[in-house]
Amino acid sequence: MAIRILGGNVSPFVRKTRVFCAEKGIPYELEQISPLAPPEGWREKSPLGKIPVLEHDGRYINDSSVICLYLEKIHPQPPLYPSDPYEYARALWLEEFMDGGVVPHAGGVFRSLALQPVLTRKEPDAATIAAAEKVMNEQVAPLLAYLEAQLGTHEYFVGNRLTIADIAVASPFVNMRHAGFPPDKAKFPKLAEFVARMHARPSFKTCIEEERPVFGKRWK
Repeated sequence: MAIRILGGNVSPFVRKTRVFCAEKGIPYELEQISPLAPPEGWREKSPLGKIPVLEHDGRYINDSSVICLYLEKIHPQPPLYPSDPYEYARALWLEEFMDGGVVPHAGGVFRSLALQPVLTRKEPDAATIAAAEKVMNEQVAPLLAYLEAQLGTHEYFVGNRLTIADIAVASPFVNMRHAGFPPDKAKFPKLAEFVARMHARPSFKTCIEEERPVFGKRWK
């Protein structure tokens, strides 16, 4: 049975899962589902009401991190997790750093500056923009400084090759760019170059090109 990813394409977690599949060459179907207006019976598939959900052979798997680990098991080539135990742990940590650290702050900025204008057809006012800038400067910027240091002079975050860490780091930056906040090239030059490289990959480019007509008014 074909793999189906259930969730809205603008979610950084849905996008992470889609990019993971694309980098492995795993075919899948995407069913657009918004957690704000889920279909009847959604909680039977997603007990927490979150996206994405992976459907495979009539079974459902929740949480993007768990989903990617599952996909790695059933499609081990090319490997997107390091074999070295320490590097494996670092890759998982960077994924969690983004999912649990960066996204809660940056996600709110995306919602106020990119998502809400689409839903309400009203542009954000000056106060909303100022509040978003404050979050980016005070909450998100220190986290980006950590990423800048972790990347160092390397092209990838872990093991000098593409891993789940790179995919997990790059995905939320699509949402930040939708909101008009790409990584500051002056403050985070290495991170900015990394994000540009990752977003130019076909796996990311396909997702971005789908999203920009709807959410890309403030794209940078």
